[in-house]
Amino acid sequence: MEELTLDQIPRKIRDLFEKAVAAIERGNVGYGTDMLKQVIELEPRFRQARRTLRIAQVKAMLATKPSAMTHQMSSLKGMFALMGAQGKLKKNPKAALEGAEKLLAMDPLNLSFLKFFAQAAEAAEMPEIAVETLEIARPYYSKDVEFLRLLARLYIATNQPGGAKDCYAAVAELRPDDQLAIKNLKDAAALDTMKTGGWNDMKSDFRAKLKDKKESILLEQQAKSVKGDADVDSLIAQRLRDIQREPQNMNFRRALADLYVRAERYDDALQALDEAIQAAGRSDPQIERTISGIKVKKIDAAIVAAREAGDEAGAAAREQEKATFIYEDAHTMVKRYPNDLQFRYELGYQYYLRENYNEAIEEFQLAQRNPQRRTLALYYLALCFAQKGQDDIAFEQLQKAAAELTLMDDTKKDVVYQMGLLAEKMGRKDEAIAFFKEIYSVDIKYRDIAQRIESAYQKK
Repeated sequence: MEELTLDQIPRKIRDLFEKAVAAIERGNVGYGTDMLKQVIELEPRFRQARRTLRIAQVKAMLATKPSAMTHQMSSLKGMFALMGAQGKLKKNPKAALEGAEKLLAMDPLNLSFLKFFAQAAEAAEMPEIAVETLEIARPYYSKDVEFLRLLARLYIATNQPGGAKDCYAAVAELRPDDQLAIKNLKDAAALDTMKTGGWNDMKSDFRAKLKDKKESILLEQQAKSVKGDADVDSLIAQRLRDIQREPQNMNFRRALADLYVRAERYDDALQALDEAIQAAGRSDPQIERTISGIKVKKIDAAIVAAREAGDEAGAAAREQEKATFIYEDAHTMVKRYPNDLQFRYELGYQYYLRENYNEAIEEFQLAQRNPQRRTLALYYLALCFAQKGQDDIAFEQLQKAAAELTLMDDTKKDVVYQMGLLAEKMGRKDEAIAFFKEIYSVDIKYRDIAQRIESAYQKK
């Protein structure tokens, strides 16, 4: 399913979405989620609304401290609704998906409901939304082998082998003697290596944009069969013939650019994407983001060439050129797509790197409305406020971020660590040590956490 961004949806739907997000942020979750359901019904391709809805539902459920009994009760309550929706799976997958949404509204962490939602999403040819929903629930099921295998399979189905590798690694850790888990991990790792070998960076976006599923599979199979320069040249020639035959087919144009990147022919790749925009008759934020990525790759290649030639001054000049391009490109993208919150986040980060904290705060305050960037936006907001000496405001941003992170991953470690530093700075030493202990208990090698804890115990 082609995903629409906030900038691409009609103004009426965009206003409804923004009101929903504002309601949820004010604590009026019920009203906000009801509006999000309307947004999804009006425009199913606007996946950001579904992500926001699911995060709000899961957060509300976690606040009730659910147990196995909670899910058993919701299974009983939703039994007939589940059976009814299952009956529509083959003949009317869209209706089945709507039924699955209602079940998740009842209990977004019920494993039976999650499994059926994944089934319905696949039947409706929207596996990406199944991945997003399971990703949000994953911290709750981090040690559930059945859940992890389901999510891994969906990652493979949506051409995200890196995610599948992570899931299978977790399964292998839980079941070290499970030969199937080890095999699955090796297979996913091999796919991930093929995908991230330097030429396939754009594939997840590429696949998501393809309208014809069969054509997508065929093009990817051809790309995976590439073994050398001759194979790349052969496929480039084939794509050029395809474009001559079907000049309006964006699939072929994107595939051509992908192959040019594989061959390190960056100027040709840029020209292919420029022609794709011209053929489409309109700009596309995803294509423009890809164009920016290729331009950075081109500069990176020049940096490597300069260093290999022993030209450190030339390499340094190129590094500066890269930094300037990324900064200016972030400005350009925000000016062109002011409602795209991802671009807002990227511009905020560029301001932060340059210590323009007021400008960065403005961008991060907007970017936090993007569910995918909310936590990091809050984190950098905190860092900006801290640099301005507004430690209490900074601490509040970190509290918000920590409350939304259920798993002590790298991001939460960074958030909790900064909370500890701020608490220490504000003279709340016992509270600071408590924060540092949270990290120490799961990762003794994180930054200077071991020294901090050992020093605290020595003082006692």
